[in-house]
Amino acid sequence: MDTKVGSVDVASPDGEVSSVQTSAVPISHSESTLGRHIARRLVQIGVSDVFSVPGDFNLALLDYLVAEPGLNLIGCCNELNAGYAADGYARSRGVGACVVTFTVGGLSVINAIAGAYSENLPVICIVGGPNSNDYGTNRIIHHTVGLPDFTQELRCFQTVTCFQAVVNDLEDAHELIDKAISTALTESRPVYISVSCNLPTISHPTFSREPIPFSLSPKLSNQMGLEAAIEAAAEFLNKAVKPVMVAGPKLRVAKACDEFVELANSCGYPVAVMPSAKGIFPEEHPRFIGTYWGVVSTPFCAEILESADAYLFAGSVFNDFSSVGYSLLLKKEKAIILQPERVLIGNGPAFGCVLMKDFLIGLSKRLKKNTTAYENYCRIYVPEGKVVKPEPKQALRLNVLFHHIQNMLSGDTVVIAETGDSWFNCQKLKLPKGCGYEFQMQYGSIGWSVGATLGYAQAATDKRVITCIGDGSFQMTAQDISTMIRCGQNNIIFLINNGGYTIEVEIHDGPYNVIKNWNYTALVDAIHNGEGKCWTSKVFCEEELVEAIEMATKEKRDCLCFIEVVVHRADSSRDTLEWGARVAAAGGRAPNPQ
Repeated sequence: MDTKVGSVDVASPDGEVSSVQTSAVPISHSESTLGRHIARRLVQIGVSDVFSVPGDFNLALLDYLVAEPGLNLIGCCNELNAGYAADGYARSRGVGACVVTFTVGGLSVINAIAGAYSENLPVICIVGGPNSNDYGTNRIIHHTVGLPDFTQELRCFQTVTCFQAVVNDLEDAHELIDKAISTALTESRPVYISVSCNLPTISHPTFSREPIPFSLSPKLSNQMGLEAAIEAAAEFLNKAVKPVMVAGPKLRVAKACDEFVELANSCGYPVAVMPSAKGIFPEEHPRFIGTYWGVVSTPFCAEILESADAYLFAGSVFNDFSSVGYSLLLKKEKAIILQPERVLIGNGPAFGCVLMKDFLIGLSKRLKKNTTAYENYCRIYVPEGKVVKPEPKQALRLNVLFHHIQNMLSGDTVVIAETGDSWFNCQKLKLPKGCGYEFQMQYGSIGWSVGATLGYAQAATDKRVITCIGDGSFQMTAQDISTMIRCGQNNIIFLINNGGYTIEVEIHDGPYNVIKNWNYTALVDAIHNGEGKCWTSKVFCEEELVEAIEMATKEKRDCLCFIEVVVHRADSSRDTLEWGARVAAAGGRAPNPQ
């Protein structure tokens, strides 16, 4: 069976490839240019929106992207947000792309590209580069640090991309671009492509026909290793009394989400998700027990998982954030750790060249059904208490806000949670079938959610994005609200105004965590400026919140809706307090004696 990477067909082992998107418009020799080739390649891999900021080095290339019928060029307010938007787009579509100018644009977008790298997202980052005639000379050009060396930008990108292509010669341009795109898709990481500003308009024989459709060779498991890994894992789990399963974020990279669900269906184990994997496993599944996040786990989830005698972690990422300052009560000898191409059982053995998807399919046929751990969970589970009803016109509390956000969720919505207290409040949301969920846990760059909302909404037009962002994060990237309005998006953005960096306060407080308060609704109204569809509301109590949500979901359902929620500075979740204290303790450890 063929599989897909973005919209690219991956050849099956017998060599057959399905058709890909092609243009009905024939290419004449005059159109056989590098710019046209790049535009067509983006369409072929499933990119229909490209996020950009113009600059003199990329203008000629942008002309070709604008002219391509299958592409929509979206101008962003700054390069950082363009990169965040490509990140959000890749989460929905499978691949994203952004185009910026040389060095001043490239070094601005690089933070977003680093975030995409940390989250295993294939983003094609294209930079308009210097004139090809300037390479190898001793010239100093603008938009650089003033040295006759054009490699500063390239050297920076080498650490946050899996492939770098500097296209300053048409002879190998076709090969370099195709290699870069193929690598992004197969490695599921960003790539960097620099294109000399004078080349996009020039015809060349290698571009004289419609680009040959992409066909990526499939990765295959080592069959003997796969069988040995399945046998060892089945023996390990079948002798356990109360085994459990945990979904991790790299299930998506391994394209093994469906197979993980099938294994859960067949084995009867309770299933938890790591915080960065929320939304990957269906929360309506009968044996879903919540988020495993150490002491800030969903109630009763950690107790079941940490008391298990065997646990299977699929695509897990353990860092100081996900381990709550390295405080998880797990034992390596009880764990099977699955990565996209590797299986580790207890303290050993380890099996390489084993694809996670193949392993899960085979394991589901070998496990005995065991519901013991889930039955234990049912015995100890006590439903969470209801939110205390506030007094009339009482100052709004965060738990009341998220109670109402919960009621907004459906299969037609997606939740995007900004770094900060929204991480913990959004983790508590119960996602109905089909409801998406995204946040950036590994990199944790505050302000990410504004651009990510723009990109995700542009890719998933059948969903309404609900974004929760704090005031400190919003001040980082607020400008691209304007791009959302220009694109006609109907996102609902909850701006939580509590006067500072709440999550930093809980790790280490100081005067630097207090920010200048803005009139956020007035700011968005000014950005709106009467052009496009946008509606704003500032709420201080539950009654006003209910009215705002009613308006946003009914009369203003076709508008971008921005709801500023004013809460007390000290109003944060119990989980934020607990997590912050433990992460602070981990970060504040004294040096080991030398």
